[in-house]
Amino acid sequence: MAKTIIISNRLPVQLQISNGSITAIPSVGGLATGMKSVHSGGDSLWIGWSGLTDEETPEELELQIDNALAEHGSSKVKLTQKEVDGFYYGFSNRTVWPLFHYFMEYTEFEWESWEIYKSVNQKFADAILEKAEDDDVIWVHDYQLMLVPQMVREKRPNVSIGFFLHIPFPSFEIFRTLPWRMEVLEGLLGSDLIGFHTYDYERHFLSSVRRLLGLEVSFNDIYLDDRVIKVDSFPMGIDYKKFNEAAKEHAQRDESQKSELQKRLDTHKESTPDAKFFLSIDRLDYTKGIAKRLNAFEYFLNKYPQYKEKVRLIILAVPSRSNVPQYQLLKKEIDELVGRINGELSTVSWTPIWYFYRSMPFDNLIDLYTTCDIAWLTPIRDGMNLVAKEYIATRTDKTGVLILSEMAGSANEMNESLLINPNNFEEIADTLDKAINMPKEEQQQRNSILQKRLERYNVEKWANDFMTSLLNQKEKDLTYISRRLSVDLMNTVMKKYKSAKRRLVFLDYDGTLAGFHKDPQKASPDEDLFRLLDEISAQENTDMYLISGRDKETFTKWFMHKGYNMIVEHGVWISQNGEDFRMLEKVKKDWMEKIHPVLDSFVDRTPGSFIEEKNYSLAWHYRNTDPDFGQKRAVELNTVLTSLIANDDLSVLNGNKVMEIKSSNVNKGRASMRVFAENEYDFVFAIGDDWTDEFMFQELPDDSITVKVGRQKTHAKYFVDSTKNVRDILGRFADMH
Repeated sequence: MAKTIIISNRLPVQLQISNGSITAIPSVGGLATGMKSVHSGGDSLWIGWSGLTDEETPEELELQIDNALAEHGSSKVKLTQKEVDGFYYGFSNRTVWPLFHYFMEYTEFEWESWEIYKSVNQKFADAILEKAEDDDVIWVHDYQLMLVPQMVREKRPNVSIGFFLHIPFPSFEIFRTLPWRMEVLEGLLGSDLIGFHTYDYERHFLSSVRRLLGLEVSFNDIYLDDRVIKVDSFPMGIDYKKFNEAAKEHAQRDESQKSELQKRLDTHKESTPDAKFFLSIDRLDYTKGIAKRLNAFEYFLNKYPQYKEKVRLIILAVPSRSNVPQYQLLKKEIDELVGRINGELSTVSWTPIWYFYRSMPFDNLIDLYTTCDIAWLTPIRDGMNLVAKEYIATRTDKTGVLILSEMAGSANEMNESLLINPNNFEEIADTLDKAINMPKEEQQQRNSILQKRLERYNVEKWANDFMTSLLNQKEKDLTYISRRLSVDLMNTVMKKYKSAKRRLVFLDYDGTLAGFHKDPQKASPDEDLFRLLDEISAQENTDMYLISGRDKETFTKWFMHKGYNMIVEHGVWISQNGEDFRMLEKVKKDWMEKIHPVLDSFVDRTPGSFIEEKNYSLAWHYRNTDPDFGQKRAVELNTVLTSLIANDDLSVLNGNKVMEIKSSNVNKGRASMRVFAENEYDFVFAIGDDWTDEFMFQELPDDSITVKVGRQKTHAKYFVDSTKNVRDILGRFADMH
């Protein structure tokens, strides 16, 4: 039976060893909660590191640990202290984390850490491969495991793999600085579905894939070899019900049931009833902008001195990665800032900042969420920020104001909050003033909308949406497979090929018989291709035509000595049985002097593009340009040309990174039909890869076998994935005796 395998750096349980026995306690983190609906029952397994290094794990307890984890549907990956240091504290948290959050100054590029990261990712992949069957669904989580999808794909090509990145994906300009950028992208592209929190991160990822790997991207689909990889955004939610119900229950408590923290908060509220509490909760991390927030708070109190003794900032900084140097320095900076601001601004009855450096139990978080009037969360860069959502979920009377950094992923869904730029102190001070004075009706109006949205798109919906999308991607692949020229379909084609009295075979060249090259002149035929073509063209009752947009000079040089039949320049010229080329169509070329200057101007303004001059057409190539820029220029050129040639009986063909202008009465469809009419053919085969071949697929008789190379929309009956598949087909034709 198919199962779901979830894999993350840490397991959703915490192990505790005491007196030689093991206990496993479920975690309460966002991911563990979110995956409950996916990780349930006997058809699910969660793989991850247990939190204990090999050195910390007594050998005699190994079996006990495995059993304790198995009770929670989990299985462990064993890591040594050196591996944890290099993989987690090293590459993950000193390279990927700062780089992906735009903190270039903290980013370290250490070869040894990268090597350990690779080997640990392989360990995780091996742990999956040990447990996975072909029909299983695998969901890999986060930046610590970006190489795992491809490592699994290599050994299990048919398994369904999803990957979700819980942190931002940086812009191309930042990502390209990573020395191992190609390996990271290729690792991620082992997935069938790649998920991000926001469209911005998705867009940055697609841009890097296009620019660094040169892959074709259509909307949010990436075409790689024989697969389509979908990239999409799924904003992670929270367990809304849990927070909302905890807040309701909290409101019912009498004095004796209240926590010490709540009693202290109440005392301060009663002493100054019109005072406002600001709440700031973050992990102690430089991406959260805590130091900047403290400075902004001081700026606010100096700009609006009337709020002194009327506001209090409660900062909860949860310890994080305390053995990474930047974090130690950050703690020191925050300690000093809090001390200085409190020292300078405090009065006998008022301390402006309450600072907690610790983790707090869930109940105390609810105390803070429900008591504080304003939540002030201003990360400098944050993948999502669930604290903002938790605060809103606990506001049962719908009061309260959320001030949120526009740099947080959650800002995209929380427009009703007060969004600010965390670097703009002036804006922050004015926004704090606005929040303090916001009428209750407006607070409730804003929060009503937010609460409805958060309740609807909760963490369970997030997980289910991702899984549904991943399963749909697999179904989508199956719909392609039904039209792929599979082994069974090819066997049927071969039967027809063998029994045919007379065969006609049309073969496109670039992108079909040969791969694309940055310089078109270098995509010349190899010995293996010559061997295949020789054998097919020598077969009795078989007319084989190379049919291409190439110029006749190039094909004369490459193929004339072989005596193949050739149609070039999309159907202007034909050569049969090694004779000189003759014109198939009467075409004019006086239009070229009008169009050439236009193309010249686009070459000048598009670095990497060039013009190929043929006898009766002009081609503008943009394969060597920046992919995004080239595409933009191609759209622009298409618009310019369309208006220019409206009355000239010319057409623009959009090929693979090339745009060609030629006479409208010339195309591969007309040319192939002229040849077809010369004889009685009972087997017709045509294969090609771009829009110029579509004319041929459309014009040839219905019983022809037409094949597209690649998975784009096509009039062909079948498709194959790559030039390698084309060679395999030709090999079968050639071996027919």
